[in-house]
Amino acid sequence: MNLLECLVGLALSLVLVAPLIKNSGEFIAKQIQHEKSQSLTAEADRALELIGRAIRMAGYQNTHASTASARKNTASIGYLQVQKNNGYRGSDSLMVKQEISQGVDFDCIGNTLSKERTKNNLAHQGFLVDRQASAPKGVKVNGGSLICQSLDRQGRIQNTTLMNGIHHLSFEPLPASTGKAFKVRLEMTDGASIHQKFERIFTTRNLL
Repeated sequence: MNLLECLVGLALSLVLVAPLIKNSGEFIAKQIQHEKSQSLTAEADRALELIGRAIRMAGYQNTHASTASARKNTASIGYLQVQKNNGYRGSDSLMVKQEISQGVDFDCIGNTLSKERTKNNLAHQGFLVDRQASAPKGVKVNGGSLICQSLDRQGRIQNTTLMNGIHHLSFEPLPASTGKAFKVRLEMTDGASIHQKFERIFTTRNLL
């Protein structure tokens, strides 16, 4: 076999192999994108579940606890407050307050709610979107960070990052026959090609 035959054989091999390499590359890229999309969906579900749980518990009053005097002092305080356009990319923020129940309750980062983690006998839980503080300078970030606000054992507000990849978060009040209903919109992004939107409606159980 001379050099010319070798070159012709090599060229034919490349012609046959090139489409396979291309298809394999496209398949891997789609698989990576699919896995990213699934990861964002799982994060969104977790975030919405935490937010929904907080909304449902807003304004809870423990009838078995001797906090009548405390209720007089907190009667004028909003148990559920939404602040519009004060976060990353104009995202809204949410703050809810409740009394501690007789059972075991958890805040948005998994701490067991106790009297130490209250202020004026009320537990606080908040959600807001901020810029990613840990992102290196000059690096393109994949959205903002969802922050959980809760009280530490000294009753002070503490901020904890729950997840990244948040493009936008909003809370819209809806008319409801019982309680207060809110449409929660959450937009997730990988900072590149994936942009997903999620919507859920949650209704308070303790507020009219």
